[in-house]
Amino acid sequence: MRLIISFFFLLLIFSSGAAQTTGELTEQKYLELQDKIRFSINGNYDEGLVFVNQILKSKNELHQAFAYGAGSYLYQLKGNADQSDKMYAEALKHLAKIPESNNKIKLHAYLCNYRGLTYWKRSNYGKALSSYQEGVKLSSKINDVVQIVKFKANIALLNEGVGNYQLSIKILRQNNAFLDKNESLYEKDQFQNSKSNTYTNLGNAYEGYYYKNREKAYLLDSAEYYYKKGISYSDKFIDNQTISKLSLGNIYLFKKDYTNAEKIYYDISFYAKQTDNEKLYQIANYNLGDLYYSTKKYDKALIFLKKVDSISQKNKTMGNSYFKSNYIQAKIYSIKNEPELAYKHSKIYLDSYEKYEGNLREETLEVNYKLGTADLSDEMLSVQEKYKYEVFWNKALKIFYVILVIGIVFFLIKNIRDKNRAQKKMNALIEEFKSNLEKKELEKTEIEEAPDEKAAMEVLENEDVAIKKENANLSIDEAKENKIVEKLLALEEKLEYLNADFTLSYAAKKIKTNTTYLSYVVNKRFGKSFSEYSNELKINYVINQMITNHLYRKYSTQAIAESVGFKNAVSFAKSFRKRTGVSPAQFANNI
Repeated sequence: MRLIISFFFLLLIFSSGAAQTTGELTEQKYLELQDKIRFSINGNYDEGLVFVNQILKSKNELHQAFAYGAGSYLYQLKGNADQSDKMYAEALKHLAKIPESNNKIKLHAYLCNYRGLTYWKRSNYGKALSSYQEGVKLSSKINDVVQIVKFKANIALLNEGVGNYQLSIKILRQNNAFLDKNESLYEKDQFQNSKSNTYTNLGNAYEGYYYKNREKAYLLDSAEYYYKKGISYSDKFIDNQTISKLSLGNIYLFKKDYTNAEKIYYDISFYAKQTDNEKLYQIANYNLGDLYYSTKKYDKALIFLKKVDSISQKNKTMGNSYFKSNYIQAKIYSIKNEPELAYKHSKIYLDSYEKYEGNLREETLEVNYKLGTADLSDEMLSVQEKYKYEVFWNKALKIFYVILVIGIVFFLIKNIRDKNRAQKKMNALIEEFKSNLEKKELEKTEIEEAPDEKAAMEVLENEDVAIKKENANLSIDEAKENKIVEKLLALEEKLEYLNADFTLSYAAKKIKTNTTYLSYVVNKRFGKSFSEYSNELKINYVINQMITNHLYRKYSTQAIAESVGFKNAVSFAKSFRKRTGVSPAQFANNI
């Protein structure tokens, strides 16, 4: 629910800056079509693509680049990732043809926003964040502070999406303060819309923070305050107002203010029915079912929850509302002592959980809508197991029951043992990593003390000159060797090894030596080839990030591989397993 609501705000895309037209499309018509595309993104994607095609008739490269960028996001919303990528590639081609100017930079920033939204839709938070950060840099070049605020709002939503609520709140509060001090930079409607979005996003962040810290009830008061502020600024923006009201209803439900929550949910349901918005109608029905379950009006709750299931089955979209609806239905039928129906819905829930488990792990707020994914799953497992035996008691032999119990016991014992073994291995790996860091610090200290050794070597240089000439093809003097290692460690400190181009020749060029010397020194000092040395640095960096940064563990293997300069996830996973003995996912899950 929370991410669904938050994601709606990412759909409020801003229009492009002005440019002189060279084709038959007037500038006024171009801006009008931009507005139509922006509103179509809220639901009517096909209509939006019609407007995109109208802009594509223009011969203006700026118009074309914008249209292809907008079209790429619309195709992603329709679920066509291949066409989305093709459209974005075309946008970049047309962008490259535009002469350098502030308008080009501004348009490039808009394209970064579309790309960030596309990656967000694909649940690739790492790439989405990179796109937004690039957009901030571009907007900073032309001092487009209004655009920077919008990018920072998107970054705040990304932080909220992965559970980093405090940072999200900090960014949004900074944005809100900026809006108040710079109202003159905005048109009246633009300012109202920005304030509405900011207040509702703050409400979302405080509400999410409460999910994570249930004992801090004051966070709900903050969420309620900001949702009401969001509604007060949304008179002209019905979508914003609807989202804020729906969120406010959730706060009332948490506070057990069932009367106000019920009124809001019915209002939203009526509006969704009138506007033929099935997705919103489904959410409103789920909320009503949840409310009546909370007030122990189980039969009434089932009426609304079955509507949720009906919509999902009709549209063949088994999303989060359907997922959570079956959770509540299983609970209700368990309370009503109807074992077959309790078993049926708990099984649907668990099957859905297994299918969407990877996605739900990333979408933390959706999973933790009430008690947390783990708690919900455990509860559903207990419901399923409770009635599984009762449903099949008369359908199976007693021996089957005994085997089943033995199997469960065996599985639990095996699971505990595997978990203990995994934990021991993890502890050993972490200790090994810390030991390696300490070893590297000692080595660095030795290198720093090398000048004294260098002086001693100079004294002996004349005595050993004959020997050094004989071994010139095999070794270099220790002072020079220490200097190479010192420079190599300096590259490590700067994290140069995270560069995808960090090869033997690249490093040799950086420290001003040749590849033969560098390869020799690395092999002698570290006991490995340069490639092995480079990969170990990258893997050690990943291990450190996983141990110290909880957000890093949530990234996909591909995203982690790219962040440390690996060409693909396969080679990264292979190197990681060689270093640790486990896959990146196993390592992250066991920390």
